[in-house]
Amino acid sequence: MVSFGNDWDALLADEFKKDYYLRLREFLKTEYRDKIIYPLVNDIFNALRYTPYGSVKAVIVGQDPYIKAGEAHGLAFSVLPNAAAPPSLCNILKELYDDVGISEPEDGCLINWAKRGVLLLNAVLTVERGKSRSHAGKGWETFTDRVLDLLNERETAVVFMLWGRDAQAKGARINNPRHLILTAAHPSPLAGGRFGGCGHFSRANHFLALNGISPIDWNLGAK
Repeated sequence: MVSFGNDWDALLADEFKKDYYLRLREFLKTEYRDKIIYPLVNDIFNALRYTPYGSVKAVIVGQDPYIKAGEAHGLAFSVLPNAAAPPSLCNILKELYDDVGISEPEDGCLINWAKRGVLLLNAVLTVERGKSRSHAGKGWETFTDRVLDLLNERETAVVFMLWGRDAQAKGARINNPRHLILTAAHPSPLAGGRFGGCGHFSRANHFLALNGISPIDWNLGAK
């Protein structure tokens, strides 16, 4: 049985008994046995472990884990310490500086964001090495939809930061007017640099302050 060690345990307990998840579990057993899959098994649910339901202030939705060795560790857009930041993450960190003046951090590990209430949630939580979207359509989307539905039901306001068409399609289920939805192009260079200037970090904190919620400390530690 999966354990998060926080309030997600009770909220998601029934998901692990459903047919779709049992099929997904069997698929993952075979994949992890026969192939190289990211992240490590113990890191699959890190987004939910690091950011309890009651602590969520903002949600950043990603696609699926990084596909290279030494990068993915269960948090959308984040890489393990000492790994070079991929292009999308570089653009996120550039926007962080341009928007709120926070200098480039020592590395691209975003655990501190997760601990401060930023749920870094990929739509699909596992991937085969070198093959983006290889675990799409296997059941993860149903699981992460449930996570978003639970957050949509929250009485406390949440900011949803949806970057790119995939994230925006995923976030279309957020319909509670107490929440804020921020949309922008994907930070990937393939999006033509249209992510820059979105101002989402400052806009998120402005909204949180208006709702009586302490703003997020976006500082990851200066380089």
